[in-house]
Parts: sequence; C-alpha cells; structure tokens
Amino acid sequence: MRRIKKGDEVIVITGKDKGRRGTVGSVLDDGRMIVENINVVKKHVKANPNAGVAGGILDKEMPIQASNVMLYNPATEKGDRVGFKKLEDGRKVRYFKSNDEVIDA
Repeated sequence: MRRIKKGDEVIVITGKDKGRRGTVGSVLDDGRMIVENINVVKKHVKANPNAGVAGGILDKEMPIQASNVMLYNPATEKGDRVGFKKLEDGRKVRYFKSNDEVIDA
C-alpha cells in the first residue's frame, strides 16, 4: 500500500511550485508521480502531417519526486504525514498523523 495514491490531493513542499496543490494523475514505479498543473514545462514538438500532429510549443506535465509532495489534509489545510493502521475489522488504512483521521473510509 502506498502513502500517496492516484486521485489524492497533494501539496508541493519544495521546488519551483512550492505551496501549490494538485491532484495526482498517476504514480510511477520509480517513486515519482504526475500531478495536475504541477511541474509544467514547455515542450517543442515537430510537426508530423502523417500522424496529424501540429507543431509548436506545448505545455507538458512532468513527473515530480514523491518526497517533494505531502498529502493535503483538508481539516488543517496543510500538508500532513501519513501512517498506516489496522482497524477492528482487519482492514489496513491510511491516516493523517496530526489528527488520527482515517483517509481511506
């Protein structure tokens, strides 16, 4: 079980996008993730008429290291650390360490 999953809202804690929030689009195997509207770069694309691709400068979201983001806690409105615990029914869930609120309901 991962601490941050696809669909989670995260806040960037370091780098050029520090303080910005976004939703995780995908989590890669090497510990990086793609977050919506975070770490956006300009990509120069060559036109390919056979494939119907127009050339130009496009905005592209690049992966960001998982250690540079924290899960956003709406109760405290800040980034928060995540822990794991087992419930009485045997399920393993994630929870915020600051207020013991369960993330996976």
